[in-house]
Amino acid sequence: MDATASVIFIIAAFSLGAIVIMKRDSLPPGLRRGLALVSIAFIAFAFFLIVYAFFTMGSA
Repeated sequence: MDATASVIFIIAAFSLGAIVIMKRDSLPPGLRRGLALVSIAFIAFAFFLIVYAFFTMGSA
């Protein structure tokens, strides 16, 4: 597993979530809902990557 790509994805996912939260008043309602769902999916996968990295830290 490439750690650099995982770290970049994790930072990007959390940044997208923060931007959606900070700019929620200026986004149109339809776009707001779609971006929120995509952000939740990305952040959930980022948490999975963090947990997976901790479980596989001792091996290899």
